[in-house]
Amino acid sequence: MHNTQKNLVQIKEKIKTKINNLNLSGYEPKVIAVSKTFSEQDILPLIEYGHVEFGENKVQEAQLKWPKLKEKYNNLKLHMLGKLQTNKVKNAVEVFDYIHSLDSLKLANKISNEIQKKTKKIKIFIQVNLGDESQKSGINPADLETFYNQCIELKLNIIGTMCIPPDNQDPKPFFKHLLALNQKINLSHYALSMYLCIDFLILLKIQKTLFPIFCKDLLNLEKFLSFLICL
Repeated sequence: MHNTQKNLVQIKEKIKTKINNLNLSGYEPKVIAVSKTFSEQDILPLIEYGHVEFGENKVQEAQLKWPKLKEKYNNLKLHMLGKLQTNKVKNAVEVFDYIHSLDSLKLANKISNEIQKKTKKIKIFIQVNLGDESQKSGINPADLETFYNQCIELKLNIIGTMCIPPDNQDPKPFFKHLLALNQKINLSHYALSMYLCIDFLILLKIQKTLFPIFCKDLLNLEKFLSFLICL
């Protein structure tokens, strides 16, 4: 078995154990392999193993790797995880199935225009700046409901929200805040991109319902693919 396959199996086993401990039987989270900087040769073992969910954070890199792979394996789903610039939207809409970082009305308008041209229904997460950090983009929590309604008017398929918690702070309060915001606007998907050292299994205990949660897994052993966990 290839090392990336072993890593995937290890992660799924950890999640399964945690789910059993929490008595959440019958619940099986998705795992999204973060394939940025990795070549087709690195990715293929996971595809051939039957894995279908992958994430990239740069449009140009995704364009080089994924069109041919998605043509050959037509069940693959690609997630745009990084910041999306408006001049990259046209190409992003062509290759991605999910966008995790909608952070402005200008970007929302651009995505809407391109989606309508291609009649493609991309699933989108609104990025929320919960930490009120000037160096990070995202919608202010107080403006989220208004922004969400604007996105609906633009016929965007908003399925949830995403946040990147402040560094060196406990992410759990931010995650709980995100859950509350989603409930306020009746969204059932939650995204937490975590670039800090935390056991992602902690979040399973916080999340009592069985909606998807996205979080960065830090079990990327050696140089192999890291993973996002859709809990």
